[in-house]
Amino acid sequence: MTAPSNSLPELRAAAHKIFDHALAECSIPRAFARSVAFSDSILDIDGDRYDLSTYSRVVLISIGKAGHTMPQALGRIAPIPLGGIVSCPVAPDDPVADLIYFAGGHPMPNEESLRAGEAILTLLHSLPPNSLVLFCISGGASAIAEFPLDPSLTLSDIIAVNRALVHSGAPIAKINAIRKHLSAIKGGRMAQAAAPATQISLLVSDVPDGSLDALASSPTMPDTSTVADCYAIAEGYNLMPQLPERVRAVFEQQVLKETPKRGDAAFARSQFVTLLSNQTAVNAAAELATSLGFFVAIDNSCDDWDYATAADHLLKELRGLGRQHDRVCLISGGEVTVKVESHSGTGGRNQQFALYCAEQIRGESIAVLSAGSDGVDGNSPAAGALIDGTTVARANYAGHDPSQALARFDAFPLLDAIGDALVTGPTGNNVRDLRLLLSY
Repeated sequence: MTAPSNSLPELRAAAHKIFDHALAECSIPRAFARSVAFSDSILDIDGDRYDLSTYSRVVLISIGKAGHTMPQALGRIAPIPLGGIVSCPVAPDDPVADLIYFAGGHPMPNEESLRAGEAILTLLHSLPPNSLVLFCISGGASAIAEFPLDPSLTLSDIIAVNRALVHSGAPIAKINAIRKHLSAIKGGRMAQAAAPATQISLLVSDVPDGSLDALASSPTMPDTSTVADCYAIAEGYNLMPQLPERVRAVFEQQVLKETPKRGDAAFARSQFVTLLSNQTAVNAAAELATSLGFFVAIDNSCDDWDYATAADHLLKELRGLGRQHDRVCLISGGEVTVKVESHSGTGGRNQQFALYCAEQIRGESIAVLSAGSDGVDGNSPAAGALIDGTTVARANYAGHDPSQALARFDAFPLLDAIGDALVTGPTGNNVRDLRLLLSY
C-alpha cells in the first residue's frame, strides 16, 4: 500500500473522530443515565429497586480513576444526602457534599491511598446491620485505595511490590491476584468489612469482560484466585528477587492468607452492576466507523499479548482485509503488555505499540491509533498515539531514531516532537485501551 498524498490526513481525522466518539459513549453520566433512576425514596439500579427510607444508614464508597465522576453522576440523578468516602487520583474542584475525599496515588499508591483504605475500613466496620452501602468501583483503585493486611508493611514495601508487578510483564489478572492476597481491602475483604449490610457495587470495568473479579483487585466481589496461584505467579515471573524482604518472607514460607470465595456470607446481600466495560468502547467505535463508510472488523484476541506480537498480528490482519475492501477499520480492545527494563524513559504501552507499528508501515496508507480511555499512558502526559505511514520519516527528519526510542521505552518525546502523541488529559474514567487500525 503506497500512501496517496491526500489519504493519510483523512485517515488520521477519521481515527481521531472514532476515538472521541467512543470516549463520549463511555462517559460516566451517560452510563448512569442508562442504568440508574430515582423517584421519591426509591433507587432503581438496573431494574432492582431499593427503598432508601427502610435503611438505618446509606453510605457511598467510591474508589478509582472515576472515583469522583461516579458519585457526581449519581448525585445528579438521585439528589440524596450520602455520607461516605472517595479516593480518586486528583482532588476535584467540585467535591460532592458530605463525602470525604482522598487523593490516592496512581500508578503507585501514596500515603493518601493508605489513609483512604484505613478510613474505608473504619467506616464499614462501624455500620449498623441494616445499612445500604453503594460501592462505586473503577479502574486504578488497586493503587488509589489500599491498606495492607499485614500492618507492619510500609508504603515503601507496598510500592516496591507494585513496581515489581507492573514491570513483570504479567497480565493484569495475575498482577491483581497477588495484590488481593496482600491487602486488607482487596479480594472481597471490603465486602467482609461491610457485611451484613446490603451492598451494591456499580462497576466501571478496566479488565477483560470475563474477569470482573480482577477489577480494582476485586474489593467487593468473591475472589477466584488462590494463594497457590500467587506462589505460581511469583515463581513464573521471577518476582522474588524484586520483592521487599517482609513480603518475600511471606512467599518463601507460604503463609499468605486466603481471600473470601463465592458462597462466603460476606456476599449474601450483594448486587453487582457493570455500567461500562471495554466492549462499550469497542461497540461505539464500530458504530461510528461503519457510519463513516469503513468496512469494520473487531479483533480482541490479542488482549494481554506482548505489544510487538499484537502489532504484528493486527497489521497482518489489516493488510489482508485491505486486499478485499477499499476502506478498512480494524478495532481491537483490551491491553497489550510491555516488560519495561529498569532504566526506561517516558511513555506507555500504547505509545510503545504505536511506535512499533510505525516502523512496520513505513510508506503505507495506514493510520494507527492506540490510546487509554483514562487519558493516561504509562508515565507520560499522553493518552497514547496516532501514527501513520509517514511517522518514521518525520521522526528521522526531526533528528529522532524510532528504534532507539523503542529500545529505551522512551516513545513519548519522539511522538510529542512530531505531533503524533495523543493528549486528552485525564478523562475521569477507565475502560481499558482502544486500538484503531485504518487503511485505504
